[in-house]
Amino acid sequence: MASFVLRRPFALTSALKQLPKATSPAARTFHSSPVKQQLFNQRSSSPVATNITNSRPTFQKTFRRYDSSLQGFPNPAASGTLGQRFLYGAAMVGGSVVALNLVFNREQREDGGMPPYERAYLNDTFLHTGLGLGIIGVAASALHRSGWSYRLMSANPWVVLGGGLVVSLGTMYGTFSTHPDNYLQKYALWAGFNVAQAAVLSPLLFLQPALLARAGLYTVAMMGSIAFVGATAKQEKYLYLGGPLLAGVALVAVSGFAPLVLPATAARTLMWSERIWLYGGLAVFGGFTLYDTQKILHHARMAQRGLARKDVVNESISLELDFLNIFIRMVQILGMQQRRK
Repeated sequence: MASFVLRRPFALTSALKQLPKATSPAARTFHSSPVKQQLFNQRSSSPVATNITNSRPTFQKTFRRYDSSLQGFPNPAASGTLGQRFLYGAAMVGGSVVALNLVFNREQREDGGMPPYERAYLNDTFLHTGLGLGIIGVAASALHRSGWSYRLMSANPWVVLGGGLVVSLGTMYGTFSTHPDNYLQKYALWAGFNVAQAAVLSPLLFLQPALLARAGLYTVAMMGSIAFVGATAKQEKYLYLGGPLLAGVALVAVSGFAPLVLPATAARTLMWSERIWLYGGLAVFGGFTLYDTQKILHHARMAQRGLARKDVVNESISLELDFLNIFIRMVQILGMQQRRK
């Protein structure tokens, strides 16, 4: 359970982590800005969506570090026909699978392949992971259109962090502790957990849709290839990674909170903490994807023997957290590359 507690803050603070360097002046003056008056104090018959549309240019300038034009440098994923884009994406995913399989999967299973009950359990877990991410995407879009992202940006970041952690951890542990046979309560808590993630991640929708789509594609490619390695590798080969990954995620957690507590004059320290949070986090959560995949198969074998209960909802939460943490870092990496060009 400790790994969930340490993994949880990243999906919360990572979205807001995109904001301070580029938006701290706007955030400090938001309480007295005309945008806030237009969004929250204006009482007229016009809908909220009209106010959001009118204030959109202000916030697009705020996010200009990630919102520069994609034109001016080649992007094979965004150019060419639809068939060419599909081939590019398929080649990227296939190449990642082959490369990772050659490096990490030299010792494959010796039991003749994955038995049907393991395959069914893994497929159900991936299905729930996809459904959870779909809920997060739909809820984040709805909240963003309603003006929630603006209100979230104007709030005290410590209040957002504390409130988000309380709601997320409460719904997550409530889901864990609910028996799988209690469908209504379990799925209600699981849906609440996903909506809590959407509420904090909704500011990411200020960024370009093309950038978010590319980040999502790269995240799916990375997690898909790593999960394939974990599913086809020798049984329990990577379960020993739990301890080292827990230590790694603790280090990444400390670096993630550094900008909130360190002064701006500590530039070198902040630079290294940023690199640890970004690239170290990618390595750690990629490792968690490998570990979680083998852990799911281990739980499937235990459930088949009657030693544990089947609970794909609980299993899917760990993969959702892996996806969100990798996705947010992909967004930041692509934004940094885009800004340099």
